[in-house]
Amino acid sequence: MLRSIIGGLIGKEMTERRGRGGLKGAAIGMLAARAATRTGPLGLILGGGYLAKKMYDRHKASQTVAGRTSRY
Repeated sequence: MLRSIIGGLIGKEMTERRGRGGLKGAAIGMLAARAATRTGPLGLILGGGYLAKKMYDRHKASQTVAGRTSRY
């Protein structure tokens, strides 16, 4: 189940970057998720860290675009 979630998130990210949906994003997401789960706990930690950083960056960018400033 975790592999499906990771694959979906990576596929979505590829689609947003390219602006086109399709088989390529889904295939890359599937391969990246499989590689992360095959490498064991280290791969899952690295993949989770990458996704957390992307979410943090997007949150920070949305605050800047909305005209809000950060306190820090």
